[in-house]
Amino acid sequence: MKLVVFFVAVSVAVMVAMIFQTLRQELSLRNLRARMVESSAEVKRREDSIMDMKSKIQELKTTVDNANLKLEDLKKEKSEKEKALKESEKSLETCNAGKGNAEKKKTELGESINKLKTDHEAAKNKAQQEIGRLKQQILDREKTICAHADLTKEEARKLCGKSAPPQ
Repeated sequence: MKLVVFFVAVSVAVMVAMIFQTLRQELSLRNLRARMVESSAEVKRREDSIMDMKSKIQELKTTVDNANLKLEDLKKEKSEKEKALKESEKSLETCNAGKGNAEKKKTELGESINKLKTDHEAAKNKAQQEIGRLKQQILDREKTICAHADLTKEEARKLCGKSAPPQ
């Protein structure tokens, strides 16, 4: 009987060991399943996060492309404005040069007019003096002629401005 008790004890020990091993494997399986569910949930969250990031990246690329297009348009507009500014500056320089020439001509014309006025005044004064001198000569001649003229004649009296002599 000792043998039977021994076999029963060994059988019970093997059975306990097998139960223990089975429980340990079952717990290990449950633990693995729980970790697998957690890992699946984590993978799902990361995939969702990656998809969100991809959509954000696509939005940012679109925004960057739009900004680059606007930048190119602004660069073109800037170059056009600079070109227009240079043309305006050239036009302004030409206009200023023309203005300077016109002012120079105006000044020259003003000086010419002033010179002509001065010359005219001088000629006028000279002519006035000449007229005065000629008048004086005529008066002197008339006096000389009237001094020698026969005032008894009416025509001579008229020319000399004398009234009729008392009779």
